[in-house]
Amino acid sequence: MRIDFISDVVCPWCAIGLYSLEAAAARIPGLQLDLHFHPFELNPGMGPQGQDIEEHLAEKYGASAAQLAGTRQAIRERGAALGFDFRSEARSRIYNTRDAHRLLHWADEAFGGGVQRTLKVAMLKAYFTAGRDVSDHAVLLDLVTQAGLPEAEARELLAGDRFAAEVKAAEAEVHAQGIHAVPAIIVNQRHLIQGGQSVEVFEQLLRQVLDVPA
Repeated sequence: MRIDFISDVVCPWCAIGLYSLEAAAARIPGLQLDLHFHPFELNPGMGPQGQDIEEHLAEKYGASAAQLAGTRQAIRERGAALGFDFRSEARSRIYNTRDAHRLLHWADEAFGGGVQRTLKVAMLKAYFTAGRDVSDHAVLLDLVTQAGLPEAEARELLAGDRFAAEVKAAEAEVHAQGIHAVPAIIVNQRHLIQGGQSVEVFEQLLRQVLDVPA
């Protein structure tokens, strides 16, 4: 089953959506996911220094400190149930992710969806669990190495603008399809599922696509 997973690496609901989707697929005998990640920048205009996460969320969503605390707790609980460790105390800033998406595009094109997934998860964990700056080239190169990708080629990519046009075009295509929030998951290039759904909801929807009874 082909899965086109549109997301950002600083989006907590994208991590939840990915882990929920994979847990749901594991409940359906014989189902294997052919995952491909596509870029969606939540903050394409974010400066190189990033922004304080509390300040950013308050500005973007108008949420109070109490509302933000409640959302963080809900995210931590959802993540823990799925085996993903969200540590809000580790991340104090939000960052630009254009270079991260350029690397992910390269990983898929050159090495395939499995390697791309490994790098994607490394980026998610670096940001949400370790609180690392996923716009910093040194951090990105470390994650590339962890994922088993050639560091020298990644370093050359980051030093230039390779795949910048491809990322921009992919994001424009997503917006043209009417997708303005993530995660957005396209199943078999036909069926759209949006949001960080529960494992049960994902399982139900995947079974409907496959016409497989529960």
